[in-house]
Parts: sequence; structure tokens; C-alpha cells
Amino acid sequence: MDAKTAESLTYPFPTPPAPGEVIEVAPGVLWVRMPLPFRLNHVNIYLIDDGDGWAVLDAGIGNEATRAIWETLVTGPLAGRRLTRAIISHYHPDHIGLAGWLSQRFELPLLMSQTAYLGCLNISLSPGALDARPYRDFYSRNGLDAKTTDIVATQGHGYLKMVTALPPTFNRVVAGDTLRIGGRAFAVLSGDGHAPEQIMLHSAAEKLFFAADQVIAKISPNVSVWAVDPSGDPLGLYLRSLKVLRRDLPADALVLSGHQLPFYGLHTRIDELIAHHEIRCTAIEDSCRAAPRSVADLVSVIFHHPLDPHQMSFAFSEVFAHVNYMIGSGRLVWTDRSNGTHRIVTP
Repeated sequence: MDAKTAESLTYPFPTPPAPGEVIEVAPGVLWVRMPLPFRLNHVNIYLIDDGDGWAVLDAGIGNEATRAIWETLVTGPLAGRRLTRAIISHYHPDHIGLAGWLSQRFELPLLMSQTAYLGCLNISLSPGALDARPYRDFYSRNGLDAKTTDIVATQGHGYLKMVTALPPTFNRVVAGDTLRIGGRAFAVLSGDGHAPEQIMLHSAAEKLFFAADQVIAKISPNVSVWAVDPSGDPLGLYLRSLKVLRRDLPADALVLSGHQLPFYGLHTRIDELIAHHEIRCTAIEDSCRAAPRSVADLVSVIFHHPLDPHQMSFAFSEVFAHVNYMIGSGRLVWTDRSNGTHRIVTP
């Protein structure tokens, strides 16, 4: 996930808010940071002035620590004004995990894409599904040994269970909509690659871009092939989305992402992210030119530090995204996949 950060990015708020505190990053826009129990140890949440209260953008992960911070916020810096609605950018647990609890606790309508709602609902109904044989085979036939496959298929996906139950109904938002929050009009945008139909918001009048996880200052968002869609091309979709954002949004927008710091330098960062993935593709291509490689063989080509099960599941699937993208463009080909471990080579 790491990606070099350009020195040319500008960080107007270099110190994040402490848990339970807020920082105003624009008139009527508050920044909250919630902890996460992973290497990526935080998620950003934003509150937007919504008349007599605050609209919430993302909820945090479904654990007691995040619940406690919400209770601290509503009795502290947010006291005296209600929460009006919760807008969820995508279905990853660090963003949607407490959406069901927030909705019930504060009687909030939930606004999200249909994909986010149904994706989260599916995981919530069957959190152990990725332990099934077809999904284990996804790892083992692409080079992971039996012990690592067992760990990744069980411990590696434990974070998927950190989600509270969603209500039976939601309010759908779709790219192309205009979402009115307080006195502002936000264009609803949708990105892909990191999460399908990820919702982002853009205020053209104030040059505010709520980027969710699509554009982040100091890391590249995880872009992964998952076992349920083994031939998918999320990296191709992600790069396509970045190019659309670069074309349609101003270079001087304030970028408010789901992780890391708010920043200026949107076009620069998009160019960096595109270049970052090309560097990875070139490294994979060079390795496969030397000898046939499995996806598991290529993990160490991209990731040079020890990986715990959670990190390994992401790393393996992220490498797979680069492989599928390069196969689609003709830079790599599969060798005979009729039996044994699947490997790729250069044509």
C-alpha cells in the first residue's frame, strides 16, 4: 500500500485531531479521527454542517473503542446539535463498521451506494464465507502454502466481522446526483478499484473534495483481486477512475481523504499514484521475465517487510490485481493452468 509522497503536496492541518476531538478544516466541516487495530491505525470521519445538526461522513469500525469515541463526541465538541444523517463512502469495515449502530443509536437515515449496502449485508450475513473451499483454492493454486492459506483464509479476514448489523432499509445515492447538505450542494462522484461504487463528494463552489479512499496523501489505497472475482481487473478500474478525477476536478481542491492528512495537490498526487502502480508493474514484469512466477512468489517482489495474516491477505490480493491488469494488457500470460500451481510469464 505504501506510495512515495510528493514534497509538493501541501498539508494545511499537519497535526490530526486526538480521539474524541475535532478540527475545523473548512467553514462548517469538522475532521474526526478514529483508531483502527491494524498497521493502518486510523480512519478519518468528517462532519458537515447540516442546518440544525451535523451530517456524518463515514462511521468507523465496529468495535467498543469507536463507540466510546462517538459517545465522547456527542457529549463534548458536538453537544447541543444533533446528528442528522450518515453518509457511507464504501463497504469496507473501517468505514461502514459502525453505520448500523450509529443509525440505531441516533436514529439516522443511512445514505450510501447500493453496492456498499448489499456488499456489507452479504458479509454481515456470512462473515465466514471466505473460508469455503473455492476461496481457499484461490490462494493455494496461486502459490500460497497450505499453512499460510489456512491462516489467511481464517485470521486474515477477521476484520470483515467488525461490522454492526445494517438496518433493513437505506437511502441510495448514485454518481451524478446532487446531495444538498445544509447550504451546500455536493456533486456525488463514484470511483472503483479500491471498492466498487465508492462514493465521493465534491463542492465546486468551495473546492472541497471528500475523496474517501480513492486518493490518499501518503499511501496508495489497497487495490485487490478477491476470491469471489478471481479474473477481475480492479487496478484497471482504479487507474481509469484516477484519470477521470484528474480531468474533472480542479488541481487546487482541498482533498479530505479517508486516511492520512488533508492536503492540496490533487493532480500531483494522482500522477504519483499512477506512476507508483507502473513501478510495481515493471518490477513484476522483470521478475516474470527471469522465470515463471506464481502470484505468491511475487509478493516479496513488491512487499519487503514481514506480513501478518491480515497484511498477507491484502498483499497477495494486491499483487494479483497487478497481475490481472498486466494480463489484460498483454504484458503477462498464464502458463499451463490445467493442474498444479498457476504461474505467469512474459510473452
